[in-house]
Amino acid sequence: MTRGEATQVKVHFKGKQDDFIVFVDDVETYKKWLSDKSIPLTQFVSTFKVFLTHKQGAQGTYDTASKAGLAAEFDTENADEALLKILELGSMQNMEMPARQGVTNESMSSMRVK
Repeated sequence: MTRGEATQVKVHFKGKQDDFIVFVDDVETYKKWLSDKSIPLTQFVSTFKVFLTHKQGAQGTYDTASKAGLAAEFDTENADEALLKILELGSMQNMEMPARQGVTNESMSSMRVK
């Protein structure tokens, strides 16, 4: 894999007051979990944090959702319960980050003599 190249998968939930994001590592396991809830979340969830984007959709700045924000949207302050609702009701989005090309060390390139 080239430097910087990566695929990021997130589940986006558009709430009444804000947009929420949960990051997923394994897409296939997540899809299986949607129909088989016996699969442990640790198999596919990247981090057990719920992020919000301040009404910027799936883009924008990601901030950790506060307990008050979770309570207002999901009727619970428990981040794990909110995470489950986001995974069940949200829409999955893939984002591919392109590879970076170029000089590996800018400071050394001018010192090379050909």
